[in-house]
Amino acid sequence: MIRRAAALLCALLPLAAGAQQVRGAGDYLARMDADGDGRVSLPEYLAWMGYAFDRMDRNRDGVLQAGELPGGKGQPLTRAAHRAQLAERFRRQDVDHDGYLDAHELAAPPR
Repeated sequence: MIRRAAALLCALLPLAAGAQQVRGAGDYLARMDADGDGRVSLPEYLAWMGYAFDRMDRNRDGVLQAGELPGGKGQPLTRAAHRAQLAERFRRQDVDHDGYLDAHELAAPPR
């Protein structure tokens, strides 16, 4: 389950990145940092990463069905479950446990 969730998150990341022409961690930080404080909060992270889910949810029902998932197969994924996976990923990336991601933490490989 965790591996499948990680694979899905990795598949969704390019969709989110492509929307804003991101080229590196500094660009991610600048695009994700909606309030301009130089760091990314969980709500900012969820808003940015949620774009990919919305783009893939073609019928707009809040659930990614197999046909909407990368590869066209897999278990359905609700928006709530996707947000929970993203929140867990955020917590793992927040190495200093300050509740924010900086450019260094954004650039680190997924944990």
